[in-house]
Amino acid sequence: MRGCAGPLLQFESTMKRLICTVSLSLLPLLLVACSSDGDGDAGGAPTVASTTPATGSTGVAVNLPLSATFSRAMLPSTLDVASVVVKSGTVVVPGAVSYAGNTVTFTPAAALPPGVQLGATITVAATDLAGVALARDYTWTFTTVAETAPPSVSATTPRNAATGVWNGEKPTVSFNKAMDPASLTTTTFTLTQGSLAVAGAVTYNATTNTATFTPAAPLGVSLPYTATISTGARSSGGLALASATSWSFTTRANTAGELPVRLGSAGNFVVLAKTKISTVPTSAITGDIAISPAAATFITGFALSADPTTTFSTSTQVTGKVYAASYTAPTPINLTTAINDMSTAFTDAAGRAPDVTELGAGNIGGLTLAPGVYKWGTGLLIPTDVHLVGGATDVWVFQIAQNLTMSSGARIVLGGGALAKNIVWQVSGLVDLGTTAHAEGIILCKTAITLRTKASINGRLLAQTAVNIDGSTVVAPAQ
Repeated sequence: MRGCAGPLLQFESTMKRLICTVSLSLLPLLLVACSSDGDGDAGGAPTVASTTPATGSTGVAVNLPLSATFSRAMLPSTLDVASVVVKSGTVVVPGAVSYAGNTVTFTPAAALPPGVQLGATITVAATDLAGVALARDYTWTFTTVAETAPPSVSATTPRNAATGVWNGEKPTVSFNKAMDPASLTTTTFTLTQGSLAVAGAVTYNATTNTATFTPAAPLGVSLPYTATISTGARSSGGLALASATSWSFTTRANTAGELPVRLGSAGNFVVLAKTKISTVPTSAITGDIAISPAAATFITGFALSADPTTTFSTSTQVTGKVYAASYTAPTPINLTTAINDMSTAFTDAAGRAPDVTELGAGNIGGLTLAPGVYKWGTGLLIPTDVHLVGGATDVWVFQIAQNLTMSSGARIVLGGGALAKNIVWQVSGLVDLGTTAHAEGIILCKTAITLRTKASINGRLLAQTAVNIDGSTVVAPAQ
């Protein structure tokens, strides 16, 4: 036995080394196995980090989409109605599944049943991008709000059958309980004039349970309108309006409610300026033009020819007379009066009470506007055609705190018998009519007016500084 001790000791040492070697080689596997023992480690199965609503929630709105956010990105193709299941008892709730930003959303096809407990489950069929599935099905429960009485309309504005309604009116409807804002749209809350739908937007005030329809443009004058809220409107608990409600009203005549702006002797001129009138030939002006207190030398580009009376000049670009403060009496005093009248008209137009404020957030391209006083605390942009529709006695006053800009090719188009003499653009900033743009009306500008190449106007250019035109057409409006 003593002779076997050496080999036995050697064998024992070899086995120990072998065991250590095997243990070390298995250590990474053991670590992976250990890391897979939980739900949230980076190397293990993906987990559900949060849900909406949270598990155990009560009073959940019946139209609320359900969602679950995962611990990491998931494979979208594994998230569908087979792996995301919502049940009321044993009954599967139909709906649609979508996935974005680590969050899967289940949107019910219809309102969930009220006052019941539901369960939502994400099964192990859901995997991450590496194909690793959830460790186990994930289920959370919640209870919907118990609501049995449908909502109803408690009030409307204007009242039904109202007459003489302001054309800037925004119809409203109030409800007896909280409503689902998503169900209050221009599909469920409509405004019509006869068979024509009125364009606009719908907003909802959750504090007062009131929906408001804001027309895209002021309503017409002396016209009947009908507002309707349909049964597509739902309470916050998902119950439909008990019945559709409609109410009608009629707008008042001539919403401007006032006479045209009086120009006084400034109305004798198609162009009137204080400091400069310039043209890049060849322009075509129909009507008299004048400058004061600046002299005739500040009228440039017209190749003026003095009349023998020295009270005015003429130009081949002007079908009318050209006046300046430097000409012989009585021209200077007449022009002083005209300049004062221009300032008075500007103040008159600026002081009128507005019917509509901040329409289009300062961009009215494409709109059709009824008569009225419109006010902006900013500039006004007209990038595309604007239609002014009204009768021969209707008045439009546009009060603009900054610049008025018409894009190239944009046009002001009159309809229904509207007249340019009854349209006033009161502008505190600059006026810029783009190439080939066309305007209608009287421009009362506190600074300068510029008509770019081939721009035109049927109206008057009355500027408290300069008027600059470039191959433009200016025609005095019919009186």
